[in-house]
Amino acid sequence: MRQIGLNVMIAFLWVLFQDEDAFRLTTFVTGYIIGIVVIYIVHKFFDQEFYPKKIWVSIKFLAVYLFQLLTATISIANYVLFKTNQMDPGLVTYKTQLDKDWEITFLTILIIITPGSTVIRVNREPSIFLIHAIDTTEKEKKSLLKSIKQYEELIVEVTK
Repeated sequence: MRQIGLNVMIAFLWVLFQDEDAFRLTTFVTGYIIGIVVIYIVHKFFDQEFYPKKIWVSIKFLAVYLFQLLTATISIANYVLFKTNQMDPGLVTYKTQLDKDWEITFLTILIIITPGSTVIRVNREPSIFLIHAIDTTEKEKKSLLKSIKQYEELIVEVTK
């Protein structure tokens, strides 16, 4: 967050130093790009990663989640319309490697808002999720656990 604030400040300073009679977006963008270069050079002093990498990871996270949401929605619609008597609802457990409360909460929210699954209980000691799924056949169970693992990996990537 400090890096973004510093970058915006460098961009505004660049606009002021250009001594133009009006604020121009092109000058601001040029200053922002110069700020990115400056911050890249000195980002080791922040004890943080270079912030555009975090932005890229966040965009990747959003893309993966939207893809998972779309495929889960299509799958649920398929079950409701064509396979109502073939559903095998049940409980699935998932052991997570996340340790911070907000990471576990975020993973819980991602599981809940994905159609077809909901978190029933989170056991804090060994960090085990008890998840109700609309279909617990081996194939669907593997798919659900794979998508939860993917969410978990993305959360770790965003937070490190």
